[in-house]
Amino acid sequence: MQYFPDPGQDLDPVLVNNAVESAFADHGNNRVQMPPKMYVTLPQGDFRTMPAYLPSLSIAGVKVVNVHPGNPALGLPTVMALTIILDIATGTPTAILNATRLTNLRTGAAGAVAAKYLCPKQEIVLGIVGTGQQAAAQVRAIAQELIIREVRVWSRNPEKAEAFAAGLGLKESHSVTLEQACDCDLLVTTTPARSPIVKSEWIHEGTHINAIGADAPGKQELDPEILRRASVYVDDPAQAIHSGEINVPIANGTFAREDIEGTLGEVVIGKKRRTSPCEITVFDSTGLAIQDLAIAHIAMQRGGSIDLPFL
Repeated sequence: MQYFPDPGQDLDPVLVNNAVESAFADHGNNRVQMPPKMYVTLPQGDFRTMPAYLPSLSIAGVKVVNVHPGNPALGLPTVMALTIILDIATGTPTAILNATRLTNLRTGAAGAVAAKYLCPKQEIVLGIVGTGQQAAAQVRAIAQELIIREVRVWSRNPEKAEAFAAGLGLKESHSVTLEQACDCDLLVTTTPARSPIVKSEWIHEGTHINAIGADAPGKQELDPEILRRASVYVDDPAQAIHSGEINVPIANGTFAREDIEGTLGEVVIGKKRRTSPCEITVFDSTGLAIQDLAIAHIAMQRGGSIDLPFL
């Protein structure tokens, strides 16, 4: 069995985006096995198990990933993960990957794929709400698909927003108010908010939103009125209803499963699409196990493993 201690280091972002896009296409064509992720609640956070089988790559496995919002105060990442790869013929574990960095990369890639297909412009003003690892991953991945003319960054901590903007390497990147960040072509929200922070009146026609932060029951970043105005696409309906941006509005009856326009996989294969430049679109990202397998597949091809005894 092989152990990959840091397989996400220096992965080509174009390869990552392409691999995740292909996984979404397989999902849209119903060519995967992937039950919804399972949550276990802990005193200070939770962990999730995410199994899947991706026949197109002949790869199967499961990721175990935690979310502990208080970890940064302890010098630990909020999110840490391991992915276990199984031989599809025998079920024998063949590899273990440190998937902490890979998780950021594959979620960033999902946002980039959504932006590629749903953003009505190729040259954009990008609004970023939140300045954690995922915000950075979104910017890097989206930059492979669209031309970013300007980045407007907001954080509850203005110093973090200023440092994040300065670190992007783009001349037109700066810290702004939350309302100003929402005045953009593509808005990315990456906070752990449990009540809406983005108001409907701040979102203009033609905006595409990648709603990334809501990844557990009770989390919510967007004013539900935005969802009623928008065409809402999800990565997976079962997961989104349980723990995505739409989970709270569905629970309180302000949004319904029937209001979901489609999945990102259906967009990638052309079954669904943006219908107008003026349409507001939302991608509700919860993170799919097939994304983890797709990025594990390309990461393992690069080598850098340690042999571990198993049998």
